[in-house]
Order: sequence, then structure tokens, then C-alpha cells
Amino acid sequence: MTIEIDSIGDQHSHDGVQGKAEALPLRLLAADAIDLQIMSAALQDAIMRPVDIRWERKARRLTLVLSRFCWECGETRVMSAMQFGDVHSVKSRRLPRAPEGALELLAMDFIPTEAPSGRVIMMFAGGGDLRIDVECLDAVLTDLSDRWPAGAEPEHPAAEEGA
Repeated sequence: MTIEIDSIGDQHSHDGVQGKAEALPLRLLAADAIDLQIMSAALQDAIMRPVDIRWERKARRLTLVLSRFCWECGETRVMSAMQFGDVHSVKSRRLPRAPEGALELLAMDFIPTEAPSGRVIMMFAGGGDLRIDVECLDAVLTDLSDRWPAGAEPEHPAAEEGA
């Protein structure tokens, strides 16, 4: 796992003025299930459209463009790209077919099959999912743009007791 992120914190400039440091663009690599869990946390509440999912069958590559909520910075979003290599197949279930429909990513999971192969499951709000069958887990996530103010921080209502 490679993580390149600068924490937001107080920093002093050369002239002694105190201010907030800018976070560096996020860059993550995932080669196993634990790496993918970290990537999943960074992508929680990312928004994308079906048109932003591109599977290049001959190249065995799946690329997604997402508007990622910056949990590490708070109150901002950034355009990011995620790419999976060594992809055998991609299947969707209960995802909107309209190219401009909104998809909100909740989480990702890796289910191993015959090592090192497995299945990445991307779970979306509304119950839909995207299944990515891979020869081995080879994923990268990188920020592409400058950050912009988010309209609101995503909310996750507390689960009801006994549920």
C-alpha cells in the first residue's frame, strides 16, 4: 500500500505567519483486501455516473471517474480516478442505466477465489452493485483536480437499536 497524503495542520511560513497547509493529492495502490479496505474508506460517499465507468475488455482494464468527498480534509470534494488491472469481467446489478444517473459509492470489498484471483464488489446506495472479477487485485486511486467546496458533508444516520 502506498499512501501519499499530507495532513492538514497548522504550519508556519518562513515569515512566521501561521496558516493551514494544503493536503496533497491522494494516491493509493491496492494489491490485497486490506489495501482495498483503505481505498474503500477514502471513496466512501464518492459520486459518479454510469457514463463514468469504462471497461476496456481487450486491455483488461476498468476505469472509473468519481467525485470523491475528502474525508481527510473535510468540506471539500475532488475529481478522482480509480483503475483496476487484470480484469476478466464486469457485471452490474440494480444500477441505473441512464448515462447521467447518479451513483453513490458506499463501500468496496474483495472476495478471494482461487489465489490470487478474486472479485471486487462495489456497493452503491439503493442496493445496486458492480462486480469486478480480477486475475489479481491491482487497483490504483488518484486525485485529478483541485478541491472545491462540498455542498454538504454526507450523512450516515445511526442504526436503530436492535436492528
